[in-house]
Amino acid sequence: MPGIIGFGSYIPRYRLPREVIAKEWGQPSMGGEKAVANHDEDSLTLAVNAATNCFADTSPAKLDAVFFASTTSPYREKQAAATVAAVLDTGAQVRTTDFCDSLRASTSALQAGLDALSAGAQRVLVCAGDCRMGEPDSPAEQNCGDAGAAMLLGNSAVIAEVLGSFSVSEDFHGTWRTDGQDYLHSFPGGFETKFGYAPFVSAAIQGVLKRCNLTAEQITAAVIAAPNPRAIAGVAKAVGLDPKKQIADTLWALLGDTGTTQPLLLLAAALERAKPGDVILLASYGDGADAFVFKVTDAIASYHTARSAYSQIETKRHLPSYGKYARFRKLIRKEDHNADLSTPVVLFRDQKAVLPLYGGQCPKCRTVQFPKHRICVECGHRDGLDDVKLSRRGTLFTFTNDFLFDSPDQPVTHAVVELDGGGRVYVQMTDCPAEQVEIDMRLELTFRKYHQGFGMNNYFWKARPAA
Repeated sequence: MPGIIGFGSYIPRYRLPREVIAKEWGQPSMGGEKAVANHDEDSLTLAVNAATNCFADTSPAKLDAVFFASTTSPYREKQAAATVAAVLDTGAQVRTTDFCDSLRASTSALQAGLDALSAGAQRVLVCAGDCRMGEPDSPAEQNCGDAGAAMLLGNSAVIAEVLGSFSVSEDFHGTWRTDGQDYLHSFPGGFETKFGYAPFVSAAIQGVLKRCNLTAEQITAAVIAAPNPRAIAGVAKAVGLDPKKQIADTLWALLGDTGTTQPLLLLAAALERAKPGDVILLASYGDGADAFVFKVTDAIASYHTARSAYSQIETKRHLPSYGKYARFRKLIRKEDHNADLSTPVVLFRDQKAVLPLYGGQCPKCRTVQFPKHRICVECGHRDGLDDVKLSRRGTLFTFTNDFLFDSPDQPVTHAVVELDGGGRVYVQMTDCPAEQVEIDMRLELTFRKYHQGFGMNNYFWKARPAA
């Protein structure tokens, strides 16, 4: 029986209390806080880091397909799934597809992944990341949060087998953003909840329960994505679910509405606490609705996620002001004095070093080094180095704090990291204030956006304190 064989999540370190936003604009606070991507994060890096958390090491076994879902993909024309596959080092023999333009893009990708398994694929990765922008001085600004999540699908060692799915499609203007708009738009009041969200999600849930010959009482946990906690009340009443005993927390008060990511993130959180035999309902909304039913298997008892969603929720830093959030989101227009240089030729030439992070190892003295040179820096061996994939954990060897480097979050810490297993990399540090940086501190590498040049995003690895 096909199903889920692994899962991962990624929650940015920063949080912005809604009270800070409300105070800036003189509006009432919705309460709680939302997750905010760092200035060097976007939907692609969130998805990549969630995907890497699906695997225990840096060498995931062969994947037949990689699907990426987002409403905020960094490119209008260029596939993000191909970048995810390159970072994961899947090799070229993999099917890659982006799913976009709807809040249920992630569950559409999930359904496509399950269909691929039925058609003969063995392992499919579905990942999602979203950084939706609510217009400043609007309720949506307080509502939206950022996160990434991933599901690894397969036919063996399944921890949650799929019992069935059901989808409804409706052309409905609930929340939208045209090609020329930067911010989300929606009709004010309860129009979307009453005439869109509640009836569509209810129909999908009723459809999947009927298809699986289940009743609402047989559901152990209902994972229902929602724009806010109040929206679920109508769905629960319509389908007969107990809001207190069966419906999982949407994490809205802690992270916000994480958009396309939300269904997979909530499912990952539910699986972390699931027991063998549990029946989990998953439902998402967006131009209709998708619903799935999973049954947790005995394999869940021995499964350990690389990084718990709940531990990431607790590991956080608060943005001290709205001004810093505005810098992160580029809400303040600044004259650009330092044009970063880039070229597709260099990215093509160095892709193996930049994305999956390969270095070189001397075949004579076994010294690991980065970047890979023709001549060994240790013994002078001149006949080239062997490829070696570098560890993504290590120890801080040395660093300097740069107060002149143009960044929304100064000072920028440039660091040399001694990687586990050998090799040193020169990278920037992130998610860590300069005063907390110390020699020999344990670090982990995280995939981030460095700059834009030649009209492209340039991604590489940064270091942050190890979790």
